[in-house]
Amino acid sequence: MPAKVRKAVFPAAGLGTRFLPATKAQPKEMLSLVDKPLIQYGVEEAMHSGIQNIIIVTGRGKSAIEDHFDVSFELENMLETRGKTDLLAAVRAVSDMINVCYVRQKEALGLGHAVLRARELVGAEPFAVVLSDDVIDSETPCVRQLLDIYQFFAAPVLAVMEVPRENISAYGVVDAEPVYHNGSSDRLFRIRDMVEKPKASEAPSNLAIIGRYVLTPEVFESIGAVEPGSGGEIQLTDGLKHLLRSRPVYAYRFEGTRHDAGDKLGFLKATVEFALARHDLGSDFREYLKSLKL
Repeated sequence: MPAKVRKAVFPAAGLGTRFLPATKAQPKEMLSLVDKPLIQYGVEEAMHSGIQNIIIVTGRGKSAIEDHFDVSFELENMLETRGKTDLLAAVRAVSDMINVCYVRQKEALGLGHAVLRARELVGAEPFAVVLSDDVIDSETPCVRQLLDIYQFFAAPVLAVMEVPRENISAYGVVDAEPVYHNGSSDRLFRIRDMVEKPKASEAPSNLAIIGRYVLTPEVFESIGAVEPGSGGEIQLTDGLKHLLRSRPVYAYRFEGTRHDAGDKLGFLKATVEFALARHDLGSDFREYLKSLKL
């Protein structure tokens, strides 16, 4: 049996320039979908997948993330004094849900560099990586789906989804062969190669890497071995491509809906979808949307 995955790394040191000026003084990861910050959706996904230890890679100006997952004595005392028990329970649930530790990425030098910054806290263990920009709505948490594949093959596995060719240049893309698994041959793939943000005419497939990974500790050596790419950034895709030389890496076309909350339009769409799904808001919000003269 492969080693149990106990930790998840959350890269959160980016500047969030696509959401300026909202992110001038607020971390992108703390932007709220309905009433919950983006990063909390990812943390809850990890928790519901059986992971209890979270490593958040932060940078300058990200203290709001630490405050969010910390105990707020003054707020809790105020809510308790005023008898607002429901809100008190919701606030305490955030600080009690999981064990969190932090490491700083002093410069935003790419996703690969952010993952490498977590090396000492991860240690010689397998681990998950979750990108908060990608909010995935699924019956079985996406991380849990990847963990099931990892436990079966004892190998790294990446989440992928089919993307229209005209949009493929915004993603890392895999060249992969189908692997028969659990009665299906269209969800699991063994990766032969991967390319970061290829031109549509040069993309090896329409399977794009999405922000969920389960990795083994050998990836740290591979990330450290690759040269920085454009803009001086160290890409995780390049590190994984290097890892392919020494061990198999799999891709899994996950079941569920991915919302690109790192894009303004995607964020707005996700807000609508999550609001409609809420039992306390959905009905009234749906009636409001029907009343709009579009």
